[in-house]
Amino acid sequence: MAKKATKAKPAAKKAAKKAKRKPNPALMKPVQPDAILGAVVGAKPAPRGQITKKLWDYIKKNGLQDAKNKRNINADDALKAVFGGKKTVTMFEMTKLVSKHIS
Repeated sequence: MAKKATKAKPAAKKAAKKAKRKPNPALMKPVQPDAILGAVVGAKPAPRGQITKKLWDYIKKNGLQDAKNKRNINADDALKAVFGGKKTVTMFEMTKLVSKHIS
């Protein structure tokens, strides 16, 4: 018995059609962190995405992510000031609290 040869559709053709996503210019605009947030992420202006990335780097470097529930962040003294005195916040709440410290 001879098997029928099936034609595989090339995946490269599909990938070529998709245009590369352009970043939103409003999100790429540098924002200035205040002194409280600047103590954690640096005082230089940076895009929001970079500030969030630096904040996560700080959290991971200092082991502040909760071991049982990874969505929670346990604040140290520097982050307590950023989080408005809260000891534990969720990662979703964190972005809301950080937005108060950038202009």
